[in-house]
Amino acid sequence: MEEQENQTRVTQFILLGFQDLKNLQILLFLVFFVIYITTMAGNLLILVLVVSDRHLHTPMYFFLGNLSCLEICYSSTLNPLLLSTFLTNRKTITFSVCFLQLFFFGYCLGAECYLLSVMSYDRYLAVCKPLHYATTMHTRKCIQLAAVSWTNGFMGISIIMVAMLQLTYCGPNEIDHYFCDSVPLKKLSCSNTDMVEHVNLILLFIYTMPPFIITVASYIFIIRTILRIPSLSGRQKTFSTCSSHLSVVSIYYGSVIIVYLLPPSSSMNKFFSLLYTILPPLVNPIIYCLRNKEVKRALKNRVANFRLFQNMLAKSNIVKVK
Repeated sequence: MEEQENQTRVTQFILLGFQDLKNLQILLFLVFFVIYITTMAGNLLILVLVVSDRHLHTPMYFFLGNLSCLEICYSSTLNPLLLSTFLTNRKTITFSVCFLQLFFFGYCLGAECYLLSVMSYDRYLAVCKPLHYATTMHTRKCIQLAAVSWTNGFMGISIIMVAMLQLTYCGPNEIDHYFCDSVPLKKLSCSNTDMVEHVNLILLFIYTMPPFIITVASYIFIIRTILRIPSLSGRQKTFSTCSSHLSVVSIYYGSVIIVYLLPPSSSMNKFFSLLYTILPPLVNPIIYCLRNKEVKRALKNRVANFRLFQNMLAKSNIVKVK
């Protein structure tokens, strides 16, 4: 015990990242920079459209706006630090910044699980209970459901953070990952991690299983309802109202399952982690823009209004010159 107290505590960590690909650092920087800019632009576009277009002031798009806001926070937590490691030889991150990144990463991950389940529930009501949809998904209910999603994410990661900060980190300090995740951090602790493992397992069950079950159950009922529609055009029209969200859910849960099925010691873990840290925030706005008629219509209206504004501005300048 005394020997452990005399050990030097770690004040900073070294993120090894993708150091095995030293010859591709510039190329990787350019690729991830384009991905980051595209992700931010796409999600900001969705957020602006949902806020500015009154036709999108519905429960479905209210939750979509929350999802885009979440994806912006998610990407900003991971990508800037990752980009900096490609450009500089300095791979170090301070103890406090590392745990701050872990907090926001876990917060966004937990909140997204619940938000996707809320969006699934919204689609279930719209398809299976259309007569009760307007009275059930009123403004107050939507705000409450969104608040629960954000709050649950905060509560879950807060408990994990308390448990992680109880551990002693006295070396080594090299994290074989591109961000501060709980799994590689636990490996660096020189104290007993059994309690943290049990807490993580319990929270993983409490904070991921219920939203996953709600999501799966919602789409089972939705598919059953769609199959009962007699006409093919009716089935296609009904399915189109939830196809975008189903695609987003499939990508998110599919990538998370792939990562967590891998052994913790797998050398490919950090590469597969890109599937659920980089891919979903990038493709979500693309899916909603390409596969959603209302969003495409709102985008066309914004472009038309912008061109009209440009023409009016140009005409006013011509009049001033004359």
